Amino acid sequence: MTDYLGDMITRIKNAQKIKLQEVEMSPFSSKNELKILKILYREGYFRGYSQYYNIKKKRNIIKLLLKYNVRGESVVRNISRISTPGRRIYVSIETLWQTPSTRGIYILSTPKGFLTDIEARRLNVGGELLFNIW
Repeated sequence: MTDYLGDMITRIKNAQKIKLQEVEMSPFSSKNELKILKILYREGYFRGYSQYYNIKKKRNIIKLLLKYNVRGESVVRNISRISTPGRRIYVSIETLWQTPSTRGIYILSTPKGFLTDIEARRLNVGGELLFNIW
């Protein structure tokens, strides 16, 4: 498997549908998934996350704690993948200013690292549009 980001998004969607409290993701490619999860945690979409090494499986695992509101509904309503390994979508800063941000946030991979669309506008930088979450 080479699409670790797509796998992470699919695991989050499936876990939210069946109302799991936590989901484990393994294997993961590098620190990139942790950087993206840090952004999503900071934006309030998850309760927390942690990384540990499983000795039996001999691999690193990320444990993600999912978040639900008082009525038991998922805080993450939808995650939609935009850029895929077979079709990369890049946006300039001009295009990013025209993108409506009324539904959640966009996560971008930029020369300054992984950023939300709001941070990218503030830093005046474009990049690869990875996914949208709301």
